Amino acid sequence: MTHPDEFTISRRGLLKAGAATASVPALTGAAAAPSAQTNPVRATGEPAPMPVTLDVNGKTHRLVLDARTTLLDALREHLHLTGTKKGCDHGQCGACTVMVEGRRINSCLTLAVMHEGAKVTTIEGLGQPGHLHPMQAAFVKHDGYQCGYCTPGQICSAVGMLAEVAEGVPSHVTVDLNGAPEMSTIEFRERMSGNICRCGAYSNIADAIAEVAGEKA
Repeated sequence: MTHPDEFTISRRGLLKAGAATASVPALTGAAAAPSAQTNPVRATGEPAPMPVTLDVNGKTHRLVLDARTTLLDALREHLHLTGTKKGCDHGQCGACTVMVEGRRINSCLTLAVMHEGAKVTTIEGLGQPGHLHPMQAAFVKHDGYQCGYCTPGQICSAVGMLAEVAEGVPSHVTVDLNGAPEMSTIEFRERMSGNICRCGAYSNIADAIAEVAGEKA
């Protein structure tokens, strides 16, 4: 039978046991601290920056961006290509329209990191003073703008839209889905309906597009 004295403990032993027990969580926290310090961005709940390479207007740009950065903000704030405008920032006005791999898109609705290695064309890449793109020249000729804020998006959208028609992509007003869409005003107006002009220069815009379409037809 075990003697009761075998279970007794001295005051010094009790204090040592308590100190040893208290040190366990402290050591655990110390061990975890270095891993938290190695990635302070993740520790705060923020996503880590990501590298992305974009081919913009024929030039390669290597950026390190917050993963949530839109293509629009990458162009304007990081590459300083301010021709592309920020309008509604909700994909409703079309002022931010650019072309990615030849397709027109609203750059405010897509993330820059989604277009790794993609070829992006902004209004600056279409033409420059003295060497305008035909669509830019047509907008000038037909006065297809007033304040001009929406004009970069209108022009990029018009160029992309004519490419869609040439490729046979139908719209909601295309009569024959099995045939080539017509180069008509009704087609142009439908396809450009996502680009808003607060000044109301729509008729002049349609004339400019029709002139360029006539040259391509």
